[in-house]
Amino acid sequence: MKARAQKKLFSLWTGELSAAILFAVLWLLYIPTFEWSANYLITIPHLFAFCMLEYILFQGSYYWYLKWKRVKQGKSSSLPESYLTRFRFFKKSNLVLLVVGLPFLVYQATFSKGLYWYLFLYGFAMVEYINYYHIRLSYMSTEEMKEFIRQKGFRQSILARELDKK
Repeated sequence: MKARAQKKLFSLWTGELSAAILFAVLWLLYIPTFEWSANYLITIPHLFAFCMLEYILFQGSYYWYLKWKRVKQGKSSSLPESYLTRFRFFKKSNLVLLVVGLPFLVYQATFSKGLYWYLFLYGFAMVEYINYYHIRLSYMSTEEMKEFIRQKGFRQSILARELDKK
């Protein structure tokens, strides 16, 4: 059971980290590819939304890394209060960033090109925030999908449960 948990947690932290790094690399490679892409990729609103998404993905990777490390050391996967304090800060800072992103959304909708690209980035960041700090939205394996159907709906995320119990 411990080996299975370790494998799952390793997959989660490396997957989130890989996604964050891959998104950044693709972003940087895509900008010079097309002349029109600068209007969509290097404006302040788009950079803000992209950085917000990256910030949240790195938090996810960090969270799963800490849990993996604890299980690997033979400890409970529950994080100690010192780590949970960091994630409470991250949760609040994410909420601030999401609120700051709303005026950018209005600006994009009113005055600028690239509304849909901004909506995609902002929405992706919001979904990741909800997935980590509120409700579990991601169900990857067949076993997880069956569990989702059995429980008849969404449940609180693991991190949200940890933050609530202390």
